Amino acid sequence: MTAELTGEVFGPEAPIKCQRCPRLVAYRAENEAKEPSWFNGAVPSFGNEHARLLIVGLAPGRNGANRTGRPFTGDYAGDLLYKTLLTYRFARGTYQARPDDGLQLVDCMITNAVRCVPPENKPEPKEIATCRPYFQSRLGHLSRLEVILALGRIAHDQTLTTLGKRKALFPFAHGARHDIGAGVVLFDSFHCSRYNTNTGRLTTAMFHSVFDAIRRELP
Repeated sequence: MTAELTGEVFGPEAPIKCQRCPRLVAYRAENEAKEPSWFNGAVPSFGNEHARLLIVGLAPGRNGANRTGRPFTGDYAGDLLYKTLLTYRFARGTYQARPDDGLQLVDCMITNAVRCVPPENKPEPKEIATCRPYFQSRLGHLSRLEVILALGRIAHDQTLTTLGKRKALFPFAHGARHDIGAGVVLFDSFHCSRYNTNTGRLTTAMFHSVFDAIRRELP
């Protein structure tokens, strides 16, 4: 059921102990039993609501954001992402893989297509759709948004579906640039996961090439 039909009002961040996806709630309970000191909840976005750049990931990693409570913090994907953000002046400070490291984003926000950690990093289509109202609200709260970077196909598809765009008109491809209207450009990149980098599907140079293009878009 959509928010319009249920009358529910969604903010840009899901409740930390969101109950909307039974499978994800059950998985969270398993993680809480094993690691009660971890964050174990719907991970909020990180960054400034006046940002022009929004980076969209897939979902929190079990040992990364699900543990630390900050997107891409505590696993390999965050090592590459935050190092790149520092290189391209979208962050300042020092990334130390923990939420209290003092790192600040500059003109940038990071969020996820799905806010809770899924088993095997694979959210189901229904879970992606269920989380969509939070993503829609997050987009609506970014008044200066000009560029969206989708890390992977699920983030790409979630963005287009949320904005009511036909996916066939904007095919996912690493390095692709899509003018999706209303003054917003969508860039695509393979996800900066350890699997993609270890297999050579995504190299640091390839990732940097996307940020070269983004920085030209946002001088």
